[in-house]
Amino acid sequence: MSHEGEATPAPTDIAWRSPGARRLLHGATPGEPLRFAGRAAELAWELTRAAVLDAREALRPAGPMILRMEEGAAPRPAARGVALYVHYAPGGAVSDMVRRQLAEYGRAGFAVVFITVAESVPEADWQAARAVSALAVHRRNAGRDLGAWRDLAGEALRRWPEAEELLLVNDSVLGPFRPLDPVFAVLRAAGEGVFGLVESLQGGAHLQSWFLLARGARAVRELAGFLAQLRLSASKWRMVQRGEIALTPWLLQRGVRVAALYGYARAVEAALADPAEQARLAARYPGIAALAGPERDAALRRALEGRPVNPSHHLWRTLVTRLGCPFVKTELVRRNPWRLPDVSDWPALLSSESPCTEVEIAAHLRTMDGAARAR
Repeated sequence: MSHEGEATPAPTDIAWRSPGARRLLHGATPGEPLRFAGRAAELAWELTRAAVLDAREALRPAGPMILRMEEGAAPRPAARGVALYVHYAPGGAVSDMVRRQLAEYGRAGFAVVFITVAESVPEADWQAARAVSALAVHRRNAGRDLGAWRDLAGEALRRWPEAEELLLVNDSVLGPFRPLDPVFAVLRAAGEGVFGLVESLQGGAHLQSWFLLARGARAVRELAGFLAQLRLSASKWRMVQRGEIALTPWLLQRGVRVAALYGYARAVEAALADPAEQARLAARYPGIAALAGPERDAALRRALEGRPVNPSHHLWRTLVTRLGCPFVKTELVRRNPWRLPDVSDWPALLSSESPCTEVEIAAHLRTMDGAARAR
C-alpha cells in the first residue's frame, strides 16, 4: 500500500514511439534555459573526454574486468531468480542501507550477486556484503552499471541455469521507503516480460534502468542477449543512449512485453490530482503558474507531454506518497540538479513500515560524499 492508502498499480505496457523533435529537448528544464545551456556544455565536455578515454581503452592490452570473485554466505542454489546488484562508493564502503537492500532482494527470493565497481573495498565491508549475497564480485569500473550487468549476467545464468527471473538493480536509489513485497507481488502476477518501476519519455518511451525485472525464460534470454552485445563507453550519456533508452525498442522488436509499474501518464495524473504537487509543477513553467483551475490543469498536461520531465526527479514525491514507489534517486537528494523545492524533506516520506530507517539512509549519503559520478 502507498502512503496515501492506494494499492500498488498494475504495470502499464510501453509502446515505443520515436521522440522526434522532443529528443532535442531531452534534459531541458522547463523555464530554465540557462540551466539547460549549462548541462549542454557539460555534455559536450563529457563526450570529448569520453572519446579520448574510449580510444585509450581500445588501444591498451585487455586486462581482466573481474578482479575478485567469491562465493557468498547466502548461496540459494535452488533459486529461480537472480539479482545483479551494482555498488559504488568513493572509499568502497558498503553501507547499512546497501546491506539492507541486498537482504531485501534475498528475502524476495533472489540469489543476490553483489558487484562492486569501487576502486577498493575494505575487507570488513566486503565480508559484510558476502554475508547477505550468493556471490560477491569486484569488477573494474568500466561502462557503469550496464557494463557490470553485461559482464556478470552470463556468469549468473551459468550458475543458476533454471532462473526464470533476472533482476538488475543498483545502489543509485535510497530506501526502500516502502515494503517491496507489494511491488514483487504485482510484477509476478503480471506474467512474463521485462518490467521496470518508472517509465520515462525523455529520448523516447523507455524503462529507467535502475530497476529492471525480466520474468520468463524468453524475457531473461533476451535481456541477457541485449547486455551481451552492449558496447561500453566512459560517457554516461552514451551508456544511457546505448543501454537504457535502446533496451525498450530492442525488446519490443523481439516480441517481448515491456511494462512499467509507474507509467509516465499515471504519475502525471497522480501529481495533478494533488494541489500541492500541481502548484510545484506549475511553478516551473513560465505562464502556467498564474493560471488556475481547469485552465492550469490542461496547460500542465500539455506541457508535461510536450516537454516531458524526468519522473524520478520532478515527480519523486508523487511516486512515493501516492503510487507507493519504494525508492528515491540518490542523485536527487545529493545534487538536486534541477533545484527542486523541498527535496531535503525526504525523511518525512518514511513511515513505521519502511524497511530502511532515516539513520541508515543518512549514513549512506555520507559514504557518497566526494563521489565523482552520478547515476
